Amino acid sequence: MRTVDYNSRRKSVLHSAINRYIKSALPVASDDIAEEFELSSATIRNIFSELDQSGYLKHPYTSGGRVPTDLGYRYYVDFLIQQIDLLDDEKQRILKDCNKKISRLDEALENTSEVISEITHYAGIVSFLEWQDKMFYKGIGRILDQPEFRDVDKIRLLVKLVEDKKRLLDIINRDFSGTVKVYIGSELGFPEMENCSLIVASYNMRNQPSGRLAVLGPMRMEYKHIISTLEYVSEVLSEVLEDL
Repeated sequence: MRTVDYNSRRKSVLHSAINRYIKSALPVASDDIAEEFELSSATIRNIFSELDQSGYLKHPYTSGGRVPTDLGYRYYVDFLIQQIDLLDDEKQRILKDCNKKISRLDEALENTSEVISEITHYAGIVSFLEWQDKMFYKGIGRILDQPEFRDVDKIRLLVKLVEDKKRLLDIINRDFSGTVKVYIGSELGFPEMENCSLIVASYNMRNQPSGRLAVLGPMRMEYKHIISTLEYVSEVLSEVLEDL
């Protein structure tokens, strides 16, 4: 008789549900993933109910499916995803675009913000710690193209926050341990960013921590790809700045 690890199965269903929502932006119904696990829709609905009660999924009023909560995304980032290696052509593109013939620091940082935005398809942000009131950002329009931001009021609040550079820099330049920090929804501390996530990495100049790279996008983002991208861009930018 086969024993069932219900905790592992619950984690797998949560992982699948969040992956599907990230790709489709549509609430995930039990029928959508029942076949994947060779389980009945009723069994998946029961697991969804448990995940609801645990605070990892929620049930939008307009649909019978589920969407992740802030807590669900946090669990997903901390425990369910595995780091991926960037494709070789992505690495080559980053190397080429970051190694343009640039002789000034501000040009290098502005160019890097554009590279990040192009690769991730969200907003790319770069700060330099000594310039406390300055940052470089590209791709805000890419965020506004996402279905989460069809509401005009949400667009207005987000644009206002980005223009208020000091508040955004306060988040990006916070101290953190490790190579990458992920802020999800309410963790950012601003109501206008409740639908957003911010992923931040550090870079060095002459072997000293000198600034931050960040991606700002909806909570429904490809965390695995973006974390790997920022880590690689950090390495490349740190090498580029050695020559300035």
